[in-house]
Amino acid sequence: MLKRTISALIGAPLFLGLIYMGGLYSAFLVAVLTLFALWEFMQIGEKMGIRTWSKLTTVVTVVWLASLLSGGAEWMVTVLVFWLLIGLGRLALTYPKTSLSEASFNILAVLYSVVLLSHLYLLRQLPNGTEWTFLTIFLVWATDTGAYLIGRQFGSHLLAPQVSPKKTVEGSLGGLLFSVAVALVFWRIAGGATLIMYVILAIIIGISSQIGDLFESALKRSAGVKDSGKLIPGHGGILDRFDSLIFALPLVYYGVILLS
Repeated sequence: MLKRTISALIGAPLFLGLIYMGGLYSAFLVAVLTLFALWEFMQIGEKMGIRTWSKLTTVVTVVWLASLLSGGAEWMVTVLVFWLLIGLGRLALTYPKTSLSEASFNILAVLYSVVLLSHLYLLRQLPNGTEWTFLTIFLVWATDTGAYLIGRQFGSHLLAPQVSPKKTVEGSLGGLLFSVAVALVFWRIAGGATLIMYVILAIIIGISSQIGDLFESALKRSAGVKDSGKLIPGHGGILDRFDSLIFALPLVYYGVILLS
C-alpha cells in the first residue's frame, strides 16, 4: 500500500505535468509509454507460449511514432495498412511455421499497445486539447473510483466473473454515474462545449474504460500472470495502469472531432 501511494504521488503529477506542457514533453511521454507497453504486451505473449516478433514490432512502432510525432498524420493510415499486410504476408509465406494466432497476436500488439495508446498525443494536439485530455483522464479515474466504492458497498451481481471475479454490475453502473457527475463539474468549470457533449463523452468514457480494464484482465488471465510488468511499484506495469485509458482515448479523440 505504501509503495502504491508513493508511486501515485510521484507518477500522477509527472504524468499530468508532461501532458500540460504539451509539445515535445507530451511527445516524449507518449513515446516512452508506448514502447514500454509494447514490451509488456510481448512479454505476456511469450508467457502464453506465442513466438513474438520483437524486432519487427519495434521497427514498426518507431516508424509509427516518427509519423505521429512529426505531424505526418497522412502517413499513419499507410503505416497501419503496411503493418497489416506485413503480418498477414509473413503468415502466408511461412505457414505453418507461423500460425494464425502468432500473426494475430503480433499484429494486435502494435494496434493495442502503440496505436490506441498514442491517441493520448493526438488528443492533446487538438484545439483545447489540454482540457479534453484532462477530462478523459479524470473521468477514467472517476469511473474506476466509482466502480470500486459502489461495487464494494452494494455489489452483488457479478459483471464478468471469469475475467474479474470482484467486478459487479452495480459497481459498473456506479462508475458510469461517477463519470457523468465529474463531467458535469468540468462543464460548469471549463465550459467550452455543450452540456450534451460532456454527457455523451462521459458515457463513452465510463463504458469504454471499464471494457479496457476487463480486456487487459482477460489478457493477463490467458497468460496466467497477475501484472503486466513491474515498472510502477505497487501498480504493476504500464498496461496495468493505462488499460482503461487505452480504450477511452481514441473514442474521445474521434468523438470530439465529430461532435465539435
